[in-house]
Amino acid sequence: MPELPEVETARRLIADRALHRRIEDVDDSDSYVSRPHSPGELRSALMGRSLTAAHRRGKTIWLETSGTGGPDAPGGPELGIHLGMTGRIVVTSSDGTVAEGGDPPRYYARPPKAEWGRFTLTFADGGSLVLLDPRRLGRVRLNPDIGALGPDAMQVTRAEFRAIITRGTIAVKARLLDQSKIAGIGNLLADEILWQARVSPLARVDSLSPAQVNRLYRALKSVLESAVAKGGAHTGDMIASRQPGGVCPRDGTPMAHGLVGGRSTWWCPREQALPPGQVTPARSSAE
Repeated sequence: MPELPEVETARRLIADRALHRRIEDVDDSDSYVSRPHSPGELRSALMGRSLTAAHRRGKTIWLETSGTGGPDAPGGPELGIHLGMTGRIVVTSSDGTVAEGGDPPRYYARPPKAEWGRFTLTFADGGSLVLLDPRRLGRVRLNPDIGALGPDAMQVTRAEFRAIITRGTIAVKARLLDQSKIAGIGNLLADEILWQARVSPLARVDSLSPAQVNRLYRALKSVLESAVAKGGAHTGDMIASRQPGGVCPRDGTPMAHGLVGGRSTWWCPREQALPPGQVTPARSSAE
């Protein structure tokens, strides 16, 4: 599913190409994607406004909107967008130029089907913003609540990270995936960060040394910077090795596979070995 880098790509696309364009029409007829809003509710709330700013925390995007009563009118509701597992944002400019961002286009080798367009803003200049979603797992809602999310993974400070990552006895990968603690890290990013830091995904967070925490923080920042620049979490150095027969890109050791926090996990058993005598957290299982 789209992780922080893909969602940031979509946010930047909206910020670059969709702001300050008056909304002339809204197609919110997909009641599943627009839940809990009924068909027409989003349309009524957004008609005549424009998007004025694009924000993101973790995997959630929210867009500020303008007022409708002149430049001094109070702003309108925020429009929240979650890409789900296969969501992709497509923005068409007034001259017909099309730009896309979000989930890597693995589902888009052929022209997208019309029914994949789950939500559409049509602008007065003739362009549009569309949420494409083959699996229909994205969400669009007004005034999204982001209070349950932890600090954004790109913005978290070293001190915040240290306090978050070492609290409790859970496996470190499960902690990285907990959006209420650090928002934005998904399965691919977590494996890449742990591999870059040479830390076992099974390590208990209360067992991490200061040096390991520092390596994890540095890896978090460098992995995110690289993935955003290259277009997604799938561009990581070890991602191609996350498969049967895969070997560690650094030392050639066959990759280990197991479940951590209920998620399929790959790691180098040589460079990411658990310290002798450490017990694997009960909620993790390794094969």
